Amino acid sequence: MKINEFFNSFLMIINQMSPYLLLGFLIAGVLHVFVPKKFYQKYLSSNNKFSVLWAALLGIPLPLCSCGVIPTAIGLKNEKASKGAVASFLIATPQTGIDSILATFSLMGLGFAIMRPVAALITGICGGILINRYLNKQTLHNEKVECVIDDNKIENTNILHKLYKILRYAYFDMIQDIGLRLSIGLLLAALINVAVPDEFFLKFSSNTLLQMIIILIIAIPMYVCSTGGIPIAASLMMKGLSPGVALVLLMAGPAVNLASILVVKKSMGTKFTTIYLSVIILGAVLFGFLANGLPSSFFNISSTQIHYSADLCCDTVASYYQADTTCGDTNHNSLAKFPIFNVICSILLVIFIINSLIMKFISRFKKISTEKNTVIYIVEEMHCNHCKKAVEESVMKVEGVQTAEANVGANTLIVTGNAKQENIKQVVEKAGFVFKGVKQ
Repeated sequence: MKINEFFNSFLMIINQMSPYLLLGFLIAGVLHVFVPKKFYQKYLSSNNKFSVLWAALLGIPLPLCSCGVIPTAIGLKNEKASKGAVASFLIATPQTGIDSILATFSLMGLGFAIMRPVAALITGICGGILINRYLNKQTLHNEKVECVIDDNKIENTNILHKLYKILRYAYFDMIQDIGLRLSIGLLLAALINVAVPDEFFLKFSSNTLLQMIIILIIAIPMYVCSTGGIPIAASLMMKGLSPGVALVLLMAGPAVNLASILVVKKSMGTKFTTIYLSVIILGAVLFGFLANGLPSSFFNISSTQIHYSADLCCDTVASYYQADTTCGDTNHNSLAKFPIFNVICSILLVIFIINSLIMKFISRFKKISTEKNTVIYIVEEMHCNHCKKAVEESVMKVEGVQTAEANVGANTLIVTGNAKQENIKQVVEKAGFVFKGVKQ
């Protein structure tokens, strides 16, 4: 494998995606700041088919991964949302988001950009209806703890402050959450492009179901975010896998992982988890076969990327995707083929990712306060800033807590006040996390 081919392939992918990623992150920041939680609770609290529909519709644009969606869903459960609405939200939300929809369009075409949210919507609704039908007589037990602070009193309505919150969430919090996985996805995609022979996956082209099963076995336990999986799926398609198999990866990979399965089982029960997993798996396979039945022109992978990826001159691949390729010439100047705007966006994205990862690493060694009435607890299964916020908000509702600060990298929770440990343990576990007691 030539280093320059790998480097060119990586540049092509990131230049193709970066403008859409930055725009998607910005829109996600706007949604985060201007759409309050009460908006979701209002439409998800009733135990009927409309709450299931609303849960899927409201969850699709949210940029929540399969771990970040768990505390949000548990919060909806604690606000008396229906079991079906919680299931619909859990299934639909992590499969896609406004950022991943735009990124999908940039790299995989309009067909995939349409089909991903449609598949998320339908599987979410189906899962919610099944949960309401078969678990209607069961109760999702929860005990609410009264909040001792008034969020409205501490909310700053200054427009500059809101702008700051939008930009911070978009280009720091979100990128800190998915930046590492997005980078791994981009690197793996480039590696697949230049290292995997075109004929490797074509050997299995006659058995689509086997391909889907293999992808499911690989994707379900892994932690694949809805955006980071896009370049991997695109690269696998360009190596001969069908659109349906790529769609299975894009649906099942982000929707669930081993950690989320365990948390859902603990919080929602075995029957709930069984239906939840079955809908994701069967839905991914069915939509995969549906995708394979559509015309190949519906899934038009970026011809620019195909043209400049190192080993994509195979006539079979080129004819399938109707791409204009030139065999034998792989030493192209990737940067020269993109507008300066794309290059600037790529540079900004790389800077944001590096900054966020450095800050996340530094936070592990942050000096912990030794003030009076300060206790440090160990809390595990926090993977992102949504998890961090869920833990802090839950603990702040406990009587006697003055401040609460969670650290994802260090798996710690610093609490100031005279709250009882058992009360803190109760709310942390009800939020879906593992409480390990006082740090020694």
